[in-house]
Parts: sequence; structure tokens; C-alpha cells
Amino acid sequence: MSASAVGTGANLALFDDDDAPRIEPLGPGAVVWRAGARAFDTALLVAVDQVTAQAPWRHLITPGGFRMSVAMTSCGPLGWVSDRRGYRYDPIDPDSGRPWPPMPDMFMPLAQAAATQAGFDGFEPDACLINRYVPGARLTLHQDRDERDAHSPIVSVSLGLPAVFQFGGPTRRDPKQRITLVHGDVVVWGGPARFFHHGVLPLKAGRHPLTGEQRINLTFRRAR
Repeated sequence: MSASAVGTGANLALFDDDDAPRIEPLGPGAVVWRAGARAFDTALLVAVDQVTAQAPWRHLITPGGFRMSVAMTSCGPLGWVSDRRGYRYDPIDPDSGRPWPPMPDMFMPLAQAAATQAGFDGFEPDACLINRYVPGARLTLHQDRDERDAHSPIVSVSLGLPAVFQFGGPTRRDPKQRITLVHGDVVVWGGPARFFHHGVLPLKAGRHPLTGEQRINLTFRRAR
């Protein structure tokens, strides 16, 4: 699958008109690509299983000593790590002592196609963070500031149960949009929105036919 094959008009035949991929602006530099990943959902989840077979899910500890409610892993040249020493990217999985699994072949073209939807051509992510949410899990409001490359966007793919995504502004006090993300939705933010605060409200209980009682989130970044 090439980047040009993702999100092309040919894929629209896979959807009813009401569910066809479409762009929903969130503000300058930020969009939701509704249903952008839905045509590839089964293959994406198979790829996630392949990654987690090599780098299993884990609940990271924050520098303050708190256990994150979201289970995580990574793939690609760099993985995201959190422990008492701080937040950082590392080429080695600290649990295994080995490099992180490579990104599955379909991840890169999907991330690039999504970035293009928001006007960010040439996106070359070197890290994919994979998060697993179960009911009650959440991601507190934060900024993504651990990446050395501040010019590339963040691309976030939602699979499974719906979640409420909070998208604010450059300060924690700024008003926040609450956007319901459903299976296959992709959020992209960069440019003037690159350091906007964002988070995920506690996941509500439910069951999705492909993921069961959980939500899987893929987040692509250019860290270096």
C-alpha cells in the first residue's frame, strides 16, 4: 500500500455516503480526518498484534511516580519511554534490551497520507506510540514537547471504542474543544497548533466488534 493509495477517491466505494472519509477542521494546522483509517482497520490491528508480540503492552511510570492508566508500547527507530528519570525517546526497549520492532509496512503510508490531509507533505515519522485504553483509562491534558523536530505534525489514529478527545490551546487555561473520535478517525495537528494542549477523557465502557472492550490509538511523530 502506497501513500497515494490511502485516502484516494477509489477508497470511497468502501463506505456509505454518510461514512465516507471527510475532513473536519479544528483550527489552523489541525484537522480530524473522519474515517480516514477505517478501510484498513483489520490490517492495522493485525499489525498492532505483531508489534505487541515483540514489545508487549506496559504501564509506564511518570517521573512523579504515578502509573499511567493507558497501556503503551512503541515501534519504529525510536520508542517513547517514561520513568523516574523523565520522559524521552530511546532506540532501545528498556523491557527487552532490544531495539523496538520496526514499523509495519502500512503504518508509514497511512501516517503520510493523513499528514497531507492537513497540509503537511513529506511527513517522515520515526516513532509510533501505540496506546491501549480500557474503560476508565484516560490521558491527562498535556503538550507533546519531547520531540526535537517541532516542525512535523502529530498524527493520531483511533481504532475501537469511541473516545472524547480534548483539544485546547498553547496554555492549559485555553478553552478546549471536546471531539468524539470513533473507529477509523485520524487527528492531525501541527504548524500553529503543534504545541496545543490535548488529552483523552476517561474511556466509557462498551464493546467494539474488532477490538472488544478497548480502544487502540496509534500516534506518529518525528522525534529527531
